[in-house]
Amino acid sequence: MLRRRHFAQAQVARETKRRQEKDEIDRSGRDTRRRVHLGVETRRLTTLTEVVDQKHASVFRSLKYFNARLFFVGLLLSNIGTWLQLTASSLLIYRLTGNAADLGYNVAFQFLPMLLLGTWCGALADRHNRRRIALISQALLAVQALLLGVLDLSGVINVSMVYALSLLLGIIGAFDNPARRGLVTELVPQEDLPNAMSLNTAVMTGSRIFGAAIATALIGPLGTGWLFILNGLSYAAMIYGLTGLRKAEMYPATVRPAGGSPVREVFSYVAGNRRLLTMFLVYVVVSTFSFNFGVALPKLADLNWGDDRAFGWSMSVIGIGNLIGALLTARQRVVSLRWFVGNIALLGVASIGMAFATNYWIAFLWSVPLGIGGAAMIAAGNAISQQESPPDMRGRLLALTAVAFLGSTPIGGPITGLIADMFSPEWSLAYGGVIALVCAVVAALAWR
Repeated sequence: MLRRRHFAQAQVARETKRRQEKDEIDRSGRDTRRRVHLGVETRRLTTLTEVVDQKHASVFRSLKYFNARLFFVGLLLSNIGTWLQLTASSLLIYRLTGNAADLGYNVAFQFLPMLLLGTWCGALADRHNRRRIALISQALLAVQALLLGVLDLSGVINVSMVYALSLLLGIIGAFDNPARRGLVTELVPQEDLPNAMSLNTAVMTGSRIFGAAIATALIGPLGTGWLFILNGLSYAAMIYGLTGLRKAEMYPATVRPAGGSPVREVFSYVAGNRRLLTMFLVYVVVSTFSFNFGVALPKLADLNWGDDRAFGWSMSVIGIGNLIGALLTARQRVVSLRWFVGNIALLGVASIGMAFATNYWIAFLWSVPLGIGGAAMIAAGNAISQQESPPDMRGRLLALTAVAFLGSTPIGGPITGLIADMFSPEWSLAYGGVIALVCAVVAALAWR
Protein backbone atom coordinates (compact mmCIF):
# COMPACT_ATOMS: atom_id res chain seq x y z
CA MET A 1 0.00 0.00 0.00
CA LEU A 2 2.85 2.35 0.92
CA ARG A 3 4.76 1.31 -2.22
CA ARG A 4 1.67 2.06 -4.36
CA ARG A 5 1.36 5.51 -2.78
CA HIS A 6 5.06 6.33 -3.52
CA PHE A 7 4.58 5.15 -7.11
CA ALA A 8 1.54 7.42 -7.55
CA GLN A 9 3.39 10.40 -6.08
CA ALA A 10 6.34 9.80 -8.40
CA GLN A 11 4.02 9.55 -11.39
CA VAL A 12 2.33 12.85 -10.45
CA ALA A 13 5.73 14.51 -10.05
CA ARG A 14 6.86 13.31 -13.50
CA GLU A 15 3.60 14.56 -15.07
CA THR A 16 3.98 17.93 -13.38
CA LYS A 17 7.54 18.23 -14.65
CA ARG A 18 6.41 17.36 -18.19
CA ARG A 19 3.70 20.04 -18.04
CA GLN A 20 6.23 22.60 -16.83
CA GLU A 21 8.61 21.71 -19.64
CA LYS A 22 5.77 21.93 -22.14
CA ASP A 23 4.84 25.40 -20.84
CA GLU A 24 8.43 26.51 -21.41
CA ILE A 25 8.02 26.00 -25.15
CA ASP A 26 6.57 29.29 -26.46
CA ARG A 27 3.86 29.67 -29.03
CA SER A 28 6.32 30.28 -31.87
CA GLY A 29 7.74 26.81 -31.33
CA ARG A 30 11.07 27.89 -29.83
CA ASP A 31 12.33 26.20 -26.70
CA THR A 32 12.75 28.84 -23.99
CA ARG A 33 14.90 26.51 -21.94
CA ARG A 34 17.70 27.11 -24.47
CA ARG A 35 17.45 30.77 -23.65
CA VAL A 36 18.00 30.06 -19.98
CA HIS A 37 20.97 27.74 -20.49
CA LEU A 38 22.53 29.71 -23.35
CA GLY A 39 21.75 33.20 -22.09
CA VAL A 40 25.38 34.23 -21.65
CA GLU A 41 26.39 32.74 -25.00
CA THR A 42 23.44 34.45 -26.72
CA ARG A 43 24.43 37.81 -25.31
CA ARG A 44 28.01 37.23 -26.44
CA LEU A 45 26.85 36.27 -29.91
CA THR A 46 24.64 39.36 -30.14
CA THR A 47 27.51 41.61 -29.09
CA LEU A 48 29.85 39.99 -31.60
CA THR A 49 27.29 40.42 -34.37
CA GLU A 50 26.89 44.10 -33.54
CA VAL A 51 30.67 44.57 -33.69
CA VAL A 52 30.88 42.83 -37.07
CA ASP A 53 27.95 44.87 -38.40
CA GLN A 54 29.57 48.10 -37.28
CA LYS A 55 32.95 47.19 -38.76
CA HIS A 56 31.49 46.19 -42.12
CA ALA A 57 28.76 48.82 -42.29
CA SER A 58 27.45 49.86 -45.68
CA VAL A 59 29.98 51.78 -47.75
CA PHE A 60 27.22 54.09 -49.00
CA ARG A 61 25.27 54.50 -45.74
CA SER A 62 25.54 58.30 -45.89
CA LEU A 63 23.50 58.30 -49.10
CA LYS A 64 20.34 57.43 -47.17
CA TYR A 65 20.16 61.15 -46.36
CA PHE A 66 18.59 63.31 -49.10
CA ASN A 67 21.00 66.21 -48.66
CA ALA A 68 24.02 63.93 -48.94
CA ARG A 69 22.70 62.34 -52.14
CA LEU A 70 21.99 65.70 -53.76
CA PHE A 71 25.33 67.15 -52.71
CA PHE A 72 27.45 64.22 -53.87
CA VAL A 73 25.72 63.91 -57.27
CA GLY A 74 26.33 67.60 -57.93
CA LEU A 75 29.91 67.30 -56.71
CA LEU A 76 30.57 64.29 -58.96
CA LEU A 77 29.35 66.02 -62.13
CA SER A 78 31.16 69.25 -61.29
CA ASN A 79 34.39 67.51 -60.38
CA ILE A 80 34.45 65.56 -63.64
CA GLY A 81 34.63 68.99 -65.27
CA THR A 82 37.41 69.99 -62.88
CA TRP A 83 39.50 67.02 -64.01
CA LEU A 84 38.84 68.00 -67.62
CA GLN A 85 40.49 71.33 -66.85
CA LEU A 86 43.35 69.93 -64.75
CA THR A 87 44.29 67.42 -67.45
CA ALA A 88 43.91 69.94 -70.28
CA SER A 89 45.88 72.70 -68.52
CA SER A 90 48.83 70.37 -67.84
CA LEU A 91 48.96 69.29 -71.49
CA LEU A 92 48.50 72.89 -72.68
CA ILE A 93 51.48 74.17 -70.70
CA TYR A 94 53.68 71.20 -71.63
CA ARG A 95 52.88 71.69 -75.33
CA LEU A 96 53.54 75.44 -75.07
CA THR A 97 56.97 75.10 -73.41
CA GLY A 98 58.05 71.44 -73.26
CA ASN A 99 59.41 71.97 -69.73
CA ALA A 100 58.23 70.09 -66.65
CA ALA A 101 59.42 72.99 -64.49
CA ASP A 102 56.73 75.21 -66.02
CA LEU A 103 54.13 72.65 -64.90
CA GLY A 104 55.55 72.95 -61.40
CA TYR A 105 55.35 76.74 -61.47
CA ASN A 106 51.72 76.53 -62.62
CA VAL A 107 50.66 74.34 -59.70
CA ALA A 108 52.62 76.66 -57.40
CA PHE A 109 50.51 79.61 -58.57
CA GLN A 110 47.35 77.51 -58.25
CA PHE A 111 47.94 76.36 -54.68
CA LEU A 112 49.96 79.21 -53.16
CA PRO A 113 46.75 80.97 -51.99
CA MET A 114 45.75 77.81 -50.12
CA LEU A 115 49.08 77.90 -48.29
CA LEU A 116 48.72 81.57 -47.38
CA LEU A 117 44.96 81.86 -46.82
CA GLY A 118 43.79 78.31 -46.09
CA THR A 119 43.55 78.37 -42.29
CA TRP A 120 42.03 81.87 -42.27
CA CYS A 121 39.42 80.79 -44.83
CA GLY A 122 38.69 77.75 -42.67
CA ALA A 123 38.00 80.03 -39.72
CA LEU A 124 35.73 82.08 -41.97
CA ALA A 125 33.81 78.92 -42.91
CA ASP A 126 33.38 78.05 -39.22
CA ARG A 127 31.96 81.49 -38.39
CA HIS A 128 29.70 82.11 -41.38
CA ASN A 129 27.19 80.34 -43.62
CA ARG A 130 29.14 77.64 -45.43
CA ARG A 131 26.53 77.11 -48.12
CA ARG A 132 26.51 80.79 -49.07
CA ILE A 133 30.32 80.87 -49.28
CA ALA A 134 30.34 77.71 -51.40
CA LEU A 135 27.67 79.08 -53.77
CA ILE A 136 29.56 82.32 -54.39
CA SER A 137 32.89 80.56 -54.89
CA GLN A 138 31.40 77.95 -57.26
CA ALA A 139 29.97 80.72 -59.44
CA LEU A 140 33.35 82.48 -59.54
CA LEU A 141 35.12 79.22 -60.40
CA ALA A 142 32.78 78.84 -63.37
CA VAL A 143 33.70 82.34 -64.58
CA GLN A 144 37.42 81.53 -64.29
CA ALA A 145 37.06 78.35 -66.36
CA LEU A 146 35.00 80.06 -69.05
CA LEU A 147 37.51 82.91 -69.30
CA LEU A 148 40.39 80.45 -69.71
CA GLY A 149 38.45 78.65 -72.43
CA VAL A 150 37.68 81.84 -74.36
CA LEU A 151 41.34 82.94 -74.28
CA ASP A 152 42.46 79.51 -75.49
CA LEU A 153 39.90 79.31 -78.30
CA SER A 154 40.75 82.84 -79.46
CA GLY A 155 44.38 81.82 -79.94
CA VAL A 156 45.91 84.49 -77.70
CA ILE A 157 46.67 82.20 -74.74
CA ASN A 158 50.22 82.11 -73.38
CA VAL A 159 51.94 80.75 -70.29
CA SER A 160 51.69 84.05 -68.38
CA MET A 161 47.92 84.12 -68.87
CA VAL A 162 47.64 80.53 -67.65
CA TYR A 163 49.70 81.41 -64.56
CA ALA A 164 47.49 84.44 -63.82
CA LEU A 165 44.27 82.44 -64.14
CA SER A 166 45.76 79.64 -62.04
CA LEU A 167 46.46 82.20 -59.31
CA LEU A 168 42.85 83.40 -59.55
CA LEU A 169 41.68 79.78 -59.37
CA GLY A 170 43.75 79.30 -56.24
CA ILE A 171 42.37 82.40 -54.50
CA ILE A 172 38.78 81.35 -55.14
CA GLY A 173 39.57 77.74 -54.19
CA ALA A 174 41.03 78.84 -50.85
CA PHE A 175 37.56 80.08 -49.87
CA ASP A 176 35.64 77.26 -51.56
CA ASN A 177 37.57 74.29 -50.20
CA PRO A 178 36.95 74.63 -46.44
CA ALA A 179 33.37 75.86 -46.92
CA ARG A 180 32.40 73.02 -49.27
CA ARG A 181 34.21 70.34 -47.29
CA GLY A 182 32.90 71.74 -44.01
CA LEU A 183 29.39 71.58 -45.43
CA VAL A 184 29.79 67.79 -45.69
CA THR A 185 29.88 67.66 -41.88
CA GLU A 186 26.36 69.16 -41.82
CA LEU A 187 24.81 66.62 -44.21
CA VAL A 188 24.86 63.59 -41.88
CA PRO A 189 24.76 62.90 -38.13
CA GLN A 190 27.95 62.41 -36.14
CA GLU A 191 28.00 58.60 -36.35
CA ASP A 192 28.09 58.69 -40.17
CA LEU A 193 30.58 61.53 -40.47
CA PRO A 194 33.71 59.41 -41.22
CA ASN A 195 31.74 57.64 -43.96
CA ALA A 196 30.58 60.94 -45.46
CA MET A 197 34.11 62.34 -45.46
CA SER A 198 35.42 59.20 -47.18
CA LEU A 199 32.64 59.35 -49.78
CA ASN A 200 33.56 62.99 -50.37
CA THR A 201 37.12 61.88 -51.10
CA ALA A 202 35.81 59.07 -53.31
CA VAL A 203 33.86 61.56 -55.41
CA MET A 204 36.69 64.11 -55.54
CA THR A 205 39.35 61.61 -56.57
CA GLY A 206 37.25 58.98 -58.32
CA SER A 207 35.84 61.55 -60.74
CA ARG A 208 39.35 61.59 -62.18
CA ILE A 209 38.43 58.30 -63.91
CA PHE A 210 35.89 60.02 -66.12
CA GLY A 211 37.38 63.51 -66.28
CA ALA A 212 40.89 62.49 -67.33
CA ALA A 213 39.59 59.86 -69.77
CA ILE A 214 37.13 62.28 -71.40
CA ALA A 215 39.83 64.95 -71.62
CA THR A 216 42.28 62.55 -73.28
CA ALA A 217 39.66 61.38 -75.77
CA LEU A 218 38.43 64.89 -76.67
CA ILE A 219 41.65 66.86 -76.62
CA GLY A 220 42.55 65.68 -80.13
CA PRO A 221 39.33 66.61 -81.97
CA LEU A 222 38.32 69.60 -79.80
CA GLY A 223 41.52 71.02 -78.37
CA THR A 224 42.03 72.23 -74.81
CA GLY A 225 39.84 75.34 -75.08
CA TRP A 226 36.52 73.52 -75.29
CA LEU A 227 37.47 71.38 -72.29
CA PHE A 228 37.79 74.55 -70.21
CA ILE A 229 34.36 75.65 -71.46
CA LEU A 230 32.85 72.28 -70.50
CA ASN A 231 34.32 72.63 -67.02
CA GLY A 232 32.76 76.07 -66.65
CA LEU A 233 29.36 74.66 -67.55
CA SER A 234 29.76 71.71 -65.16
CA TYR A 235 29.68 74.02 -62.13
CA ALA A 236 25.93 74.37 -62.72
CA ALA A 237 25.50 70.87 -61.22
CA MET A 238 27.20 71.84 -57.96
CA ILE A 239 25.30 75.13 -57.76
CA TYR A 240 22.03 73.24 -58.25
CA GLY A 241 23.00 70.76 -55.53
CA LEU A 242 23.83 73.53 -53.06
CA THR A 243 20.61 75.46 -53.67
CA GLY A 244 18.48 72.31 -53.29
CA LEU A 245 19.70 71.31 -49.81
CA ARG A 246 16.89 71.01 -47.27
CA LYS A 247 17.62 73.26 -44.32
CA ALA A 248 15.38 71.25 -41.97
CA GLU A 249 17.44 68.11 -42.63
CA MET A 250 20.86 69.68 -41.97
CA TYR A 251 23.04 68.80 -38.96
CA PRO A 252 24.80 72.11 -38.27
CA ALA A 253 27.35 72.53 -35.52
CA THR A 254 25.58 73.45 -32.29
CA VAL A 255 28.42 75.76 -31.27
CA ARG A 256 30.07 78.40 -33.44
CA PRO A 257 33.46 79.80 -32.42
CA ALA A 258 33.41 83.31 -31.05
CA GLY A 259 36.24 85.52 -29.91
CA GLY A 260 39.93 84.77 -29.71
CA SER A 261 42.22 83.98 -32.61
CA PRO A 262 40.64 81.15 -34.64
CA VAL A 263 43.88 80.32 -36.47
CA ARG A 264 45.92 80.22 -33.25
CA GLU A 265 43.25 78.06 -31.63
CA VAL A 266 43.40 75.35 -34.30
CA PHE A 267 47.21 75.19 -34.19
CA SER A 268 47.11 74.95 -30.39
CA TYR A 269 44.51 72.19 -30.59
CA VAL A 270 46.59 70.15 -33.04
CA ALA A 271 49.77 70.66 -31.00
CA GLY A 272 47.99 69.29 -27.93
CA ASN A 273 46.66 66.18 -29.69
CA ARG A 274 49.45 63.66 -30.36
CA ARG A 275 47.47 61.68 -32.94
CA LEU A 276 46.57 64.78 -34.94
CA LEU A 277 50.04 66.30 -34.68
CA THR A 278 51.76 63.15 -35.95
CA MET A 279 49.24 62.75 -38.75
CA PHE A 280 49.62 66.35 -39.92
CA LEU A 281 53.42 66.24 -39.90
CA VAL A 282 53.44 63.09 -42.04
CA TYR A 283 50.65 64.48 -44.21
CA VAL A 284 52.64 67.64 -44.98
CA VAL A 285 55.84 65.84 -46.00
CA VAL A 286 54.12 63.21 -48.15
CA SER A 287 51.82 65.76 -49.80
CA THR A 288 54.75 68.05 -50.60
CA PHE A 289 56.87 65.51 -52.44
CA SER A 290 54.74 62.47 -53.35
CA PHE A 291 51.58 63.86 -55.00
CA ASN A 292 52.95 65.85 -57.94
CA PHE A 293 51.63 63.53 -60.65
CA GLY A 294 50.45 66.40 -62.84
CA VAL A 295 54.04 67.69 -62.95
CA ALA A 296 55.97 64.43 -63.31
CA LEU A 297 53.78 62.37 -65.63
CA PRO A 298 53.43 64.52 -68.81
CA LYS A 299 57.17 64.44 -69.56
CA LEU A 300 57.50 60.84 -68.36
CA ALA A 301 54.67 59.79 -70.68
CA ASP A 302 56.10 61.75 -73.63
CA LEU A 303 59.67 60.46 -73.38
CA ASN A 304 59.22 56.93 -71.98
CA TRP A 305 55.73 55.83 -73.04
CA GLY A 306 55.62 57.29 -76.53
CA ASP A 307 52.85 59.90 -76.30
CA ASP A 308 52.00 62.71 -73.91
CA ARG A 309 48.35 61.61 -74.12
CA ALA A 310 49.37 58.55 -72.10
CA PHE A 311 49.47 61.06 -69.24
CA GLY A 312 45.70 61.48 -69.48
CA TRP A 313 45.03 57.75 -69.64
CA SER A 314 47.33 57.07 -66.68
CA MET A 315 45.54 59.76 -64.66
CA SER A 316 42.25 58.04 -65.47
CA VAL A 317 43.58 54.67 -64.27
CA ILE A 318 44.91 56.34 -61.12
CA GLY A 319 41.33 57.53 -60.65
CA ILE A 320 40.14 53.90 -60.60
CA GLY A 321 42.56 53.25 -57.76
CA ASN A 322 41.43 56.46 -56.06
CA LEU A 323 37.83 55.27 -56.07
CA ILE A 324 38.78 51.88 -54.62
CA GLY A 325 40.95 53.42 -51.89
CA ALA A 326 38.34 55.95 -50.84
CA LEU A 327 35.53 53.37 -50.74
CA LEU A 328 37.65 50.95 -48.71
CA THR A 329 38.18 53.75 -46.21
CA ALA A 330 34.46 54.57 -46.26
CA ARG A 331 33.66 51.04 -45.01
CA GLN A 332 35.28 51.80 -41.66
CA ARG A 333 33.32 53.51 -38.92
CA VAL A 334 36.54 54.48 -37.15
CA VAL A 335 39.59 55.12 -39.35
CA SER A 336 42.82 54.01 -37.70
CA LEU A 337 46.31 55.46 -37.93
CA ARG A 338 47.53 52.02 -39.04
CA TRP A 339 45.32 52.31 -42.14
CA PHE A 340 46.71 55.79 -42.76
CA VAL A 341 50.34 54.67 -42.56
CA GLY A 342 49.83 51.45 -44.55
CA ASN A 343 48.46 53.36 -47.50
CA ILE A 344 51.33 55.83 -47.44
CA ALA A 345 53.66 52.84 -47.82
CA LEU A 346 51.54 51.54 -50.72
CA LEU A 347 51.74 54.97 -52.38
CA GLY A 348 55.53 54.93 -52.07
CA VAL A 349 56.04 51.47 -53.55
CA ALA A 350 53.65 52.14 -56.45
CA SER A 351 55.29 55.50 -57.25
CA ILE A 352 58.70 53.87 -57.61
CA GLY A 353 57.27 51.02 -59.70
CA MET A 354 55.43 53.40 -62.04
CA ALA A 355 58.46 55.68 -62.41
CA PHE A 356 60.55 52.92 -63.96
CA ALA A 357 57.79 51.33 -66.06
CA THR A 358 59.14 50.63 -69.56
CA ASN A 359 55.81 51.09 -71.35
CA TYR A 360 52.38 52.51 -70.64
CA TRP A 361 50.78 49.09 -70.02
CA ILE A 362 53.11 48.45 -67.08
CA ALA A 363 52.57 52.04 -65.97
CA PHE A 364 48.81 51.48 -65.99
CA LEU A 365 49.23 48.41 -63.75
CA TRP A 366 51.16 50.48 -61.21
CA SER A 367 48.63 53.32 -61.48
CA VAL A 368 45.95 51.32 -59.65
CA PRO A 369 47.83 50.73 -56.35
CA LEU A 370 49.22 54.26 -56.59
CA GLY A 371 45.66 55.58 -56.75
CA ILE A 372 44.49 53.31 -53.92
CA GLY A 373 47.26 54.42 -51.58
CA GLY A 374 46.89 58.10 -52.42
CA ALA A 375 43.12 58.33 -52.02
CA ALA A 376 43.03 56.13 -48.92
CA MET A 377 45.64 58.35 -47.29
CA ILE A 378 43.65 61.50 -48.12
CA ALA A 379 40.36 59.99 -46.96
CA ALA A 380 41.94 58.67 -43.77
CA GLY A 381 43.51 62.04 -43.01
CA ASN A 382 40.18 63.82 -43.45
CA ALA A 383 38.31 61.25 -41.36
CA ILE A 384 40.86 61.26 -38.53
CA SER A 385 40.81 65.07 -38.38
CA GLN A 386 37.01 64.95 -37.92
CA GLN A 387 37.08 62.08 -35.42
CA GLU A 388 39.53 64.00 -33.25
CA SER A 389 37.81 67.41 -33.31
CA PRO A 390 34.77 69.14 -31.76
CA PRO A 391 32.06 70.41 -34.14
CA ASP A 392 33.01 74.08 -33.85
CA MET A 393 36.58 73.38 -35.04
CA ARG A 394 35.91 71.01 -37.95
CA GLY A 395 35.98 73.67 -40.64
CA ARG A 396 39.35 74.93 -39.48
CA LEU A 397 40.77 71.42 -39.22
CA LEU A 398 39.51 70.62 -42.72
CA ALA A 399 41.17 73.80 -43.92
CA LEU A 400 44.39 72.82 -42.17
CA THR A 401 44.20 69.41 -43.85
CA ALA A 402 43.74 71.16 -47.20
CA VAL A 403 46.70 73.43 -46.45
CA ALA A 404 48.81 70.39 -45.59
CA PHE A 405 47.79 68.61 -48.79
CA LEU A 406 47.26 71.35 -51.38
CA GLY A 407 49.17 74.21 -49.79
CA SER A 408 52.41 72.23 -49.84
CA THR A 409 52.21 71.91 -53.64
CA PRO A 410 53.87 75.32 -54.31
CA ILE A 411 56.98 73.83 -52.72
CA GLY A 412 56.91 70.30 -54.12
CA GLY A 413 55.64 71.14 -57.63
CA PRO A 414 58.62 73.23 -58.80
CA ILE A 415 61.09 70.83 -57.16
CA THR A 416 59.51 67.91 -59.03
CA GLY A 417 59.63 69.82 -62.33
CA LEU A 418 63.28 70.78 -61.89
CA ILE A 419 64.22 67.17 -61.12
CA ALA A 420 62.47 66.05 -64.32
CA ASP A 421 64.33 68.66 -66.43
CA MET A 422 67.76 68.49 -64.78
CA PHE A 423 68.04 64.78 -63.95
CA SER A 424 65.40 62.45 -65.36
CA PRO A 425 61.59 62.20 -65.55
CA GLU A 426 61.81 58.82 -63.78
CA TRP A 427 63.28 60.30 -60.63
CA SER A 428 60.78 63.17 -60.62
CA LEU A 429 58.23 60.52 -59.61
CA ALA A 430 60.47 58.01 -57.82
CA TYR A 431 61.97 60.45 -55.32
CA GLY A 432 58.49 61.11 -53.92
CA GLY A 433 57.96 57.36 -53.52
CA VAL A 434 61.17 57.03 -51.52
CA ILE A 435 60.14 59.91 -49.24
CA ALA A 436 56.70 58.32 -48.73
CA LEU A 437 58.27 55.02 -47.66
CA VAL A 438 60.57 56.78 -45.20
CA CYS A 439 57.61 58.69 -43.73
CA ALA A 440 55.61 55.47 -43.36
CA VAL A 441 58.45 53.81 -41.42
CA VAL A 442 59.02 56.85 -39.19
CA ALA A 443 55.29 57.19 -38.43
CA ALA A 444 54.95 53.48 -37.66
CA LEU A 445 57.84 53.67 -35.19
CA ALA A 446 56.46 56.86 -33.61
CA TRP A 447 53.04 55.26 -32.98
CA ARG A 448 54.32 51.97 -31.54
